Amino acid sequence: MEKTLLIYNTLTRQKEAFKPINPGHVGMYVCGPTVYGDAHLGHARPAITFDILFRYLKHLGYKVRYVRNITDVGHLEHDADEGEDKIAKKARLEQLEPMEIAQYYTRRFNSAMEKLNVLPPSIEPHATGHIIEQQQLVQQILDNGYAYVSNGSVYFDIEKYNKDYKYGILSGRTLENLKDASRDTLAGVGEKKNQADFALWKKAQPEHIMRWPSPWSDGFPGWHCECTAMGRKYLGDEFDIHGGGMDLVFPHHECEIAQAQASMGHQAVRYWMHNNMITINGQKMGKSYNNFITLDQFFKGEHELLSKPFSPMTIRFFILSAHYRGTVDFSSEALEAAEKGFARLMQGLKDLKRIQVAKGSSPEVEKFVKELPEKLYDAMNDDLQTPIVISELFEACHQVNLLVDRKAKISAADLEKLSETMHLFTEDILGLTNANPNGNGSSEKDKALDKVMQMVLDMRAKAKAEKNWAVSDQIRDELNEAGIIIKDTPDGTVWEI
Repeated sequence: MEKTLLIYNTLTRQKEAFKPINPGHVGMYVCGPTVYGDAHLGHARPAITFDILFRYLKHLGYKVRYVRNITDVGHLEHDADEGEDKIAKKARLEQLEPMEIAQYYTRRFNSAMEKLNVLPPSIEPHATGHIIEQQQLVQQILDNGYAYVSNGSVYFDIEKYNKDYKYGILSGRTLENLKDASRDTLAGVGEKKNQADFALWKKAQPEHIMRWPSPWSDGFPGWHCECTAMGRKYLGDEFDIHGGGMDLVFPHHECEIAQAQASMGHQAVRYWMHNNMITINGQKMGKSYNNFITLDQFFKGEHELLSKPFSPMTIRFFILSAHYRGTVDFSSEALEAAEKGFARLMQGLKDLKRIQVAKGSSPEVEKFVKELPEKLYDAMNDDLQTPIVISELFEACHQVNLLVDRKAKISAADLEKLSETMHLFTEDILGLTNANPNGNGSSEKDKALDKVMQMVLDMRAKAKAEKNWAVSDQIRDELNEAGIIIKDTPDGTVWEI
């Protein structure tokens, strides 16, 4: 299925054919979490979105270096240049070292990602581990005349930069827009030439715990520096894809573009990709809005907006049911629908084993099996249309049901092809699997459960053969109470959770 992958480039505001800078290799950088609290559904969306891209690029044969950072310094409150560092504030409130906070929430973030079956990135650099690279970036920008030192802090000179380049090419904002917006809100901040200028290095106040020596002051890097510096370090002066949530387009990614051009004379990134937001009642889900539900709360069902616990795979399915550039409005009802959809898909994969092969396939089955891979690849190549992929897989499940009920026929070769296609797109590309459905199991545990269930079903079959209907019904009823449904079919007894 050699067709071109199209991806939507936020910079050009159109879909473009993906052509990597170095043939056969892809460099991809995605903004990771600021680790001062538990990951919520809003964090899951970019992680899953770019996990899909990572999986698909690898499936297409590319060697992918995927960098996703951990922000553990420099991200101040309200994404501005004033206020406390978010991690330092959490550390002060909990009377812990900032690195204790960062380490604790980094571990919890990675644990949640593992439950969601998000593959780990190739490299996961920390901002605190790259202070030198960030200082070098700041010095380059100063040397090129696009920054200035003020009272020990270093600020990016947007007005000077705007004369040589164009600030706002990603977000569509202009310098005049920024001046108008900042005139009232930032009046009285006297260190900057222009209130729209952003910090590259901040001088630490006496009470500020996280600080490093620099040529300008003891201080810490501005939030925007880390991704520019670490992207360049691990992916080079130019790389293919930079991703993140749409809320990062401005100011974070806009400032990254400015930093790259001011330091190197050219942009670093070819394709900018952004996922849309998760909303609750139409408002963005986020810590700053205090309307978020953590992933742990989803898994345990411990929130007033949740009707029950939801497995990580249900969360993953829910996110993939919408295109990554569309908004997703959370509700417990929507998650319940996703739970049923995921169960239907898993049952379809399981039922493949129950199909009886025939000498030849029915014409409609032969046609479906032949066309399915192309439809799935077309959907993925069209800017990762995962809802269409799921829809096509549901149609495959419908075909499986017809074949199980012997309302159609399939040859051994076509069944093998159908099974291979369904497993490939469900498990390998979408990352949806029953191997670890609740985030606390393993494929080994699943194998053990299969073995135990087979023993139980054999006991029930023996009871039925001996016409011991009481024992047979008791086994069925007790399994039902435990959430396991068994069905007697012409091909034997099957079960599902």
